[in-house]
Amino acid sequence: MSGSGKTGGIAFDDAARCLAELGHPHRLQIFRLLIKAGEAGLSVGEIQSELRIPKSTLAHHIAQLVSAGLMTQAREGRIQRCRVDALLGQGLLQFLVDDCCEGLPDLAELQRLSSQ
Repeated sequence: MSGSGKTGGIAFDDAARCLAELGHPHRLQIFRLLIKAGEAGLSVGEIQSELRIPKSTLAHHIAQLVSAGLMTQAREGRIQRCRVDALLGQGLLQFLVDDCCEGLPDLAELQRLSSQ
């Protein structure tokens, strides 16, 4: 992955691509499932069982996530094991929180203002 301008260890172009791919509800669900699964990951069958979408649809969404670098796949015998790319996931999270809310009132101030 590449792109111009970096923050949080990830380039703006890469962050934009990742966020675009995660903008689809099924892909976001897959990504969250894989985050929860941790290092062990999940098989394609386990993901399909959880989401209850057709295999062809799931294959398309997995391919998009792999292409964006958000997840990997590895064959283990007869199953395809899917895992989130933790490094990229952490980089994306850091990208989103870098310079978070600078120049904005803090949460306590916002709550005080909204209750008036």
